[in-house]
Amino acid sequence: MYVAVKGGEAAIANAHSLLADRRRGDRSVPALRLDQIVEQLALGVDRVMSEGSLYDRELAALAIVQARGDMIEAIFLVRAYRTTLPRFGYSKPIDTATMLVERRVSATYKDLPGGQLLGPTFDYTHRLLDPELAAGADVAEPLQRETEAQAMPRVSAILAREGLIEPDGEMPQDHVPGDITREPLEFPMARDIRLQALSRGDEGFLLALGYSTQRGYARNHPFVGEIRIGEVELEFDVPELPFAVPLGTVRVTECQMVNQFKGSAKAPPQFTRGYGLVFGQSERKAMAMALCDRALRAKELGEDVVAAAQDEEFVISHSDNVQATGFVEHLKLPHYVDFQAELDLVRRMRAEYDTRENADKLKDKKEAAE
Repeated sequence: MYVAVKGGEAAIANAHSLLADRRRGDRSVPALRLDQIVEQLALGVDRVMSEGSLYDRELAALAIVQARGDMIEAIFLVRAYRTTLPRFGYSKPIDTATMLVERRVSATYKDLPGGQLLGPTFDYTHRLLDPELAAGADVAEPLQRETEAQAMPRVSAILAREGLIEPDGEMPQDHVPGDITREPLEFPMARDIRLQALSRGDEGFLLALGYSTQRGYARNHPFVGEIRIGEVELEFDVPELPFAVPLGTVRVTECQMVNQFKGSAKAPPQFTRGYGLVFGQSERKAMAMALCDRALRAKELGEDVVAAAQDEEFVISHSDNVQATGFVEHLKLPHYVDFQAELDLVRRMRAEYDTRENADKLKDKKEAAE
């Protein structure tokens, strides 16, 4: 606490009141409703849910309002709330192959079984401000048509039929997936733990690392095999019942990167995988995650570790924006004793330096006089 601040606890209470006032803003402007944020700032809500590790749109919207739009603060609020919730078990792994797809694109095949679906995307928009949005212009209803359900096999499955991509691999029956919200991180870590950390890692940090791999730092030449966005069903095994109980659906974004691999002493030349999966619609985050996942598999694939994006401890230890925020922002807290110690040390070092300098100058004068 800033005990030296005039007013003490009263000053802090007034600071909270001022924060609430600034959060509300001009009273003549209608206050934001949570449903407005959920519906109209959906991508921000999705980011808070993903990096906050809690799938709840209204809570994420509330956190955004409370944080005045500071996304990392909102993520912090959601994570803190998450720790208060009881846990009654783990759902079964979701099956993204059965996803009710809203958007599906591939950069590797033009014609895919099931087709490509553009869905809602900024990819083909002009980056020009639209003044009609400020005027509240009506938005036309999107066109809809009836279609027959078609199978949408993954691109990785198409490549696998020719033996051109590494196999998915089977999960050992006795393997128990880790949980980074319950267990401390230990290095080196299994891939399931690493993917959990990447999934809730800071989007900007992972984006920068993913970009670095494309610029030559751990180059591995990626292709977007497939991006899927849609609803998947959650199921839960109840011991008393012989079948899984459906809990509902969640929207997720899945990205499969296809990367070149020249082969090694243990594996033939083939494509390798990078994987990303996050809550909501967040394909940039899923792509960055997939790029980092592939880079972090360097040792596993017998590649040289030469870049930051390939260093597991560096990437995972610094990708968590809540931890990073806490460590950086704690510098605002009082460090009076530490600073006084540093100040005394610098003064003594400066005095010693000045003494030596004066002695050297006096010596030079004597030598010049002689």
